Amino acid sequence: MAEGKTGRCLCGAVSFTVKDDVTDLGVCHCNMCQRWSGGIHVGFNVSADGVAFEGEDNLTIFTSSEWAERAFCRTCGSPVFYRITMDGPMKGSYVMEAGSLDDKSGLSLTDEIYVDHKPDCYTLAGDHRRMTEAEFLKSIGMGAPDA
Repeated sequence: MAEGKTGRCLCGAVSFTVKDDVTDLGVCHCNMCQRWSGGIHVGFNVSADGVAFEGEDNLTIFTSSEWAERAFCRTCGSPVFYRITMDGPMKGSYVMEAGSLDDKSGLSLTDEIYVDHKPDCYTLAGDHRRMTEAEFLKSIGMGAPDA
């Protein structure tokens, strides 16, 4: 994805320009993402200063876990991003909604996380990294999930 890719929520009240050069998409199968997106969450990573928003006053922020918050448009309800809030090298980074991009060309699936929470009714094809909940949490510096 070239610098300057744009996107927006369904109604256009929130829009953004991505400054980072991003080509990779990730999929999350955790229970929160399933509820938030209505199925599979497909997103792309953006650094803390890699995106500029317009209409930020139309965002509602929801603290969804001890390490992240999610934002959605308060007008149309479209999910816009989740952001890492815990201390560490990823603090402030975003996972933006792939479906909100105006141009989705040049993107490819590179990662699936929480594969141990994926419903049995589908499988994503291709050779890409797949991580369980425990593997993902370890990768971001969190301990194992509570039993």
